[in-house]
Amino acid sequence: MPAKTKIIFFGDVSGAMGRQGIKLIVPRWQKKYKPDIFIANIENLAHNKGVTLRTMEEIYNSGVRLFTGGNHIWKKYDIAKLAQETDYQIACPANDMRTPQKYLYQTIEINGCKLNVISLGGQTYMNDDNLSNPFLKIDEVLAQLPENSNIIIDVHAETTSEKRALGFYLDGRVSAVLGTHTHVPTADAQILEKGTGYLTDIGMVGPHDSILGIKKEIIIEKFLTESKIVHDVPKTGQIEVNAVLLEIDNTNHKTKKITPLREIIN
Repeated sequence: MPAKTKIIFFGDVSGAMGRQGIKLIVPRWQKKYKPDIFIANIENLAHNKGVTLRTMEEIYNSGVRLFTGGNHIWKKYDIAKLAQETDYQIACPANDMRTPQKYLYQTIEINGCKLNVISLGGQTYMNDDNLSNPFLKIDEVLAQLPENSNIIIDVHAETTSEKRALGFYLDGRVSAVLGTHTHVPTADAQILEKGTGYLTDIGMVGPHDSILGIKKEIIIEKFLTESKIVHDVPKTGQIEVNAVLLEIDNTNHKTKKITPLREIIN
C-alpha cells in the first residue's frame, strides 16, 4: 500500500463559471500535483443554489469523483430522488434530518486504503431547524466507521468559531477538518497538535468579480436597502479557483502536509 493519499478538495463550486473553472483546472492540477482524487463541495453547483442532474454530470465528467453538500443542496433537485436514481457519491450534512442514509457519508478505496468523507452543517446563524448538534452527530457517525481509515470532515458553517471548535474537538480522531460555506479562503491552514489537518474555509470556485458568487451589485443593494438576495450570477470574467491539497499518511491516518491552492483564470 502506498505510504500516503493525495487529495485536492475544492471549496463551494458556484454556478456555471465555477463548473467551467473545475473543467479548466483539473487537468492542469492533475499534471502538476498528481492527486489520487478530486473532491468538491457542490451545494452551489446549479446557478449558485442546489444541484441538477445536468450539472452533476458535468462536474463528474470534469474529473471530480466525490462530493459534499451544504445548506443549499436541497434547493433544486430532490436529493432523496437523486440518491435513488444515480450512483454519485455525495456526502450531505450528516446532522441534517433530510439527508438520505445513502448520503450520510461516503467511502472510497484509494490505493488499498479507505477514505471516508463526511459533511456537517454548522448551527450558528444558519437559521435551519433541520440541523441537529454537529458535535454530537459526528460522534455517532465516527462510531460507525472502521478505525484504520482516512477521514475528512467538511464543516459547512457560517462562523469561524464553530469550525475551529470542531477542528479541536476532532483533533487526532480524523485526518482533516476543512471549512466551506463563506466562499472566502482563510489563511490558517495548519496541522493541529494531534495530527489533524485544519483550514477554516477553503474558499469558492466561481466568478472572481462577485460576492459569494453573486453579482456584487445585488449584495451591495441588500446592505443598502435590506432587500432580498436574488441569486443572479456573473456569466463572464475571471474565475477564482480555491482548493486545498492534502497529503495523508495511510499508516497513522494523520495529515502529513496541507497546502491551500488558489489560482485566478482569465
